[in-house]
Amino acid sequence: MSSRPAGVSVPVRVRPGAGRTRVGGRYEGPHGPALIVAVGAPAVDGKATEAVRKALAGALGVRPGEVSLRLGATSRDKVFTVTAPPDSWADRLTELRDDA
Repeated sequence: MSSRPAGVSVPVRVRPGAGRTRVGGRYEGPHGPALIVAVGAPAVDGKATEAVRKALAGALGVRPGEVSLRLGATSRDKVFTVTAPPDSWADRLTELRDDA
């Protein structure tokens, strides 16, 4: 039996077209309390989603390959899966989400 989790879901509220990339804040979204991620990329052809995936990985201190989109390809409310062990980033997620 493997001790490595299949992944942890992280709800995210995307703000595309922002002046700068910023990860922090809380949004009560349809998938539960979501982390707000603002990115400069436009919401066109998945550009914002890819920018959010990379920004989320950087903010959590995990490799971009350990973050993948699970739900919400065309929505501002997305759910990403993080496959890195949660003990390495879960506290950071809480800090970011509580950062108003």
